[in-house]
Amino acid sequence: MANNHSDTEKRLWDAADEFRANSELKSSEYAVPVLGLIFLRYADHRFTIAEKELEGKGSGRRKIGKEDYQAKGVMYVPPEARFSHLLSLPEGENIGKAINESMKSVEAENVDLKGVLPRTFTKIDNAILVSLLKNFSQIEMDTEGDQFGKIYEYFLGNFARAEGQRGGEFFTPTSLVKLIVEIIEPYHGRIYDPACGSGGMFAQSAEFIKAHQNNPSVEISCYGQERVGETRQLCMMNLAVHSLSGDIRLGNSYYEDPHDSLGKFDFVMANPPFNVDKVDKEKIKDDPRYPFGMPRADNANYLWIQRFYSSLSDTGRAGFVMANSAADARQSEMEIRKQLLQSHAVDVMVAIGPNFFYTVTLPCTLWFFDKGKATSKTKRKDQVLFIDARHTFRQVDRAHRKFSPKQIEYLANIVRLYRGEQPEFVAGEDEEVPGEEPDLKATFPKLKYADVAGLCKVATLEEIEAQGWSLNPGRYVGVADREEDDFVFAERLEELNEELEVLNSEAGELEERIANNVAKLLEEAL
Repeated sequence: MANNHSDTEKRLWDAADEFRANSELKSSEYAVPVLGLIFLRYADHRFTIAEKELEGKGSGRRKIGKEDYQAKGVMYVPPEARFSHLLSLPEGENIGKAINESMKSVEAENVDLKGVLPRTFTKIDNAILVSLLKNFSQIEMDTEGDQFGKIYEYFLGNFARAEGQRGGEFFTPTSLVKLIVEIIEPYHGRIYDPACGSGGMFAQSAEFIKAHQNNPSVEISCYGQERVGETRQLCMMNLAVHSLSGDIRLGNSYYEDPHDSLGKFDFVMANPPFNVDKVDKEKIKDDPRYPFGMPRADNANYLWIQRFYSSLSDTGRAGFVMANSAADARQSEMEIRKQLLQSHAVDVMVAIGPNFFYTVTLPCTLWFFDKGKATSKTKRKDQVLFIDARHTFRQVDRAHRKFSPKQIEYLANIVRLYRGEQPEFVAGEDEEVPGEEPDLKATFPKLKYADVAGLCKVATLEEIEAQGWSLNPGRYVGVADREEDDFVFAERLEELNEELEVLNSEAGELEERIANNVAKLLEEAL
């Protein structure tokens, strides 16, 4: 019988959180060490399995060594780093120092982990560390390590929630990531995330491949860029507990390109920071990663969008999260968006309602590129699919929403029908938040794509040009017949706020242009 992952994750989290609550530790001081212990338990578990498999295979002349474990794709864990050793240390021993040394010894035996594992355990009280070791030693796991990946992601999400605004820098809600993955379908190839945070895009790509009965460590290669060293640590450990390896490098993605990304990747996935200002455009004005030019607005959204586009191979796909305002931005940003559309790469746009993120309430939009459309002989070349998913969600609590597995499958299947692919029906029910689930066959009786008012619309480039090159799904899908009580004031307020944001941005640009023109006229008059 399969383990109940949800129960296991919750039990472990509740215990770990209780330990922290009884200490003076902040969540930021606690998160990385705890995730490091989950990683160490995972490595120890994989090593134990390999150890049993290798028993009796040595000889008098040759003993089983590190190379034998690495040949099995297993990290070598020296005796002093084994969980059993750490748990056997006598009372009064400096447990924090012992774990620090364990992490150091694992790095020494596995060069790919150099500088990755945390060594801040001496900041945590001995009693808490002993409790954590005992707690994590009780994890019941399958041989593929799936449970570790789920536990690690669960802890990441909870730490992100506790971290407040900073949590959004390293964690994207899992249901949004799963939807992105289901739509771009990264079965095999090179995956790139230039704002990779803790590596959720890679982890969910691995889960997607496993669900389709393939081995992610064989099918995909992971490449990432992250500007914060501690977050890179989280990402590298996350990759490991999902049985992945990756090339994750430190660097500022606006100015640095350590992966030489131009045209290199089969898939790009990202949740970049929204509306960043003060990027020095003089440094990058001739950078080929920004092929459509510099936006005049002091806003980095269209720098990120161009980065994702330029990193794709000729047949590559991208899926990323973006502020709603980017879909309607005017002036120079509209010109960039027009060029993107005329390249035929823009494939799908999905409007997402508010409260999906732990740290901000604003809605967002998911953008999807498919460069292969440009050479496609189908009519999709000159079309974009718009989906309004703002009314699709499960309410987790008063302040948070998510997509259920069935809802993710439903939305992804709309895209599959649009592309002429066969839909998939494998998602299980949402046990945590049960409720009425969408029915693809009820919406599309013949399982053939058709526009549905209030849900989805395929628009031609001509229609999009008529809308000022807008990529806002709400402009195209129309409004479905809804009951009056379906109106939610908070949601409508969020929508109006987004519209106001767009208008304010346009007003700012017009103000700047007027000021510049007046200045020129005064110069000429003098």
